[in-house]
Amino acid sequence: MDPFQNPYMSLPGITPEEIGFLQQATNGLNENQQRYFFMVYSGRRKSPQDMLIFCLVGCFLVPGLQRFIIGQIGMGILYLFTAGLCFIGSIIDLVNHKSLAMEFNKKVAYESFQIAQMGNQAPIQ
Repeated sequence: MDPFQNPYMSLPGITPEEIGFLQQATNGLNENQQRYFFMVYSGRRKSPQDMLIFCLVGCFLVPGLQRFIIGQIGMGILYLFTAGLCFIGSIIDLVNHKSLAMEFNKKVAYESFQIAQMGNQAPIQ
């Protein structure tokens, strides 16, 4: 990848902390693997703005929606049956929507790294 054209800057709602994390995470990948990583990662990540919308819908319409979206099915079911833990959990998620998005994106980055490493290896000669 060209060091002067950072493809991560095109991702919506990306923070400097996330860019630093992604640059560290892809440090050991070759150029083709980095492109593959970016393709997989950008398709699965959640921006903080999207997470804010999911938290608002989870707070007022479908309790636990934000937890289902980020793959925490057990917590989503708990929120669903307890009305967002009596709205307290939903309000906490609303306040912490950026950290929920970052936590999910770190998990997605790790999985994307593994996929890029396995799926796009150089041929053995």
